[in-house]
Amino acid sequence: MTPPGDEIGAHMSIAGGLHHALERGREVGCGAVQIFLKNQRQWRAKPLEAQEIRMFRAARRRTGIRRAFAHSSYLINLASPDASAWAQAVTAFTDELERAEALDLSCVVIHPGSHMGAGLEAGLRRVIAALDQALARTSGCRVKVALENTAGGGNSLGRTFAELATLIDGAARPERIGICVDTCHLFAAGYDLRTEAGYGRAMAECEAAVGRRRVLAFHLNDAKAPLGSGLDRHEHIGSGFLGLAPFRFLLNDRRFKRVPKVLETPKEPEPTADLHNLATLRRLRRRLGR
Repeated sequence: MTPPGDEIGAHMSIAGGLHHALERGREVGCGAVQIFLKNQRQWRAKPLEAQEIRMFRAARRRTGIRRAFAHSSYLINLASPDASAWAQAVTAFTDELERAEALDLSCVVIHPGSHMGAGLEAGLRRVIAALDQALARTSGCRVKVALENTAGGGNSLGRTFAELATLIDGAARPERIGICVDTCHLFAAGYDLRTEAGYGRAMAECEAAVGRRRVLAFHLNDAKAPLGSGLDRHEHIGSGFLGLAPFRFLLNDRRFKRVPKVLETPKEPEPTADLHNLATLRRLRRRLGR
């Protein structure tokens, strides 16, 4: 059984209906669940029906999973220098925020995007403008945006906490913006979390640049590629270049005790992979007497 108030979980499939993600999460012992709000490979989706919303909320009560949030479609690039593509991205992201609000989710995680050669400063300005539009269009909503740190490869934005802070500080509605911290992405971007000192430096930088209260979620992923690779390649917990130590540090860091933490590790074989990774994380937490 999942411990009461447990904040550890996984990304779950919405195949067959949004509510099934919560049921699948409960089956493997999730205390938190991340979902896509629609088919993340398609731009368009039919509006949420009242029955879908009711079924999701009922499943949330039935499963006891209180910590639920969403990940945006990977098609969305809020930093696009192309006016048409940028407008499409803003509209799609606004739709996802509205869906998340209807489902009473805490936040929608999104990668800041790629400047596609336009340059870092230009890309950051485009993301800020996109956030301003999407949040203005969803004025009155409680759902927040969680900007995810990235591995830093290519033209991606959000490699450092300083870049994420620039986006938040430049936005017109910073009170609705926070961050999602991905352990694999941090490592790939050059943050060495494998020692207590290295983990401490990374979290101190996070607090100084962004602020502890803006950390809305964590993605717990080991890394298939070495430190500073810039490669976004997730691995099972303890089976990659990160090892177990960073997860032990994080899971016993009382500053982030109540922040939901979900796996985005490989699903194969199902459901064994999630069960194994969740069990590994909970063992690490108990070892230090949390």
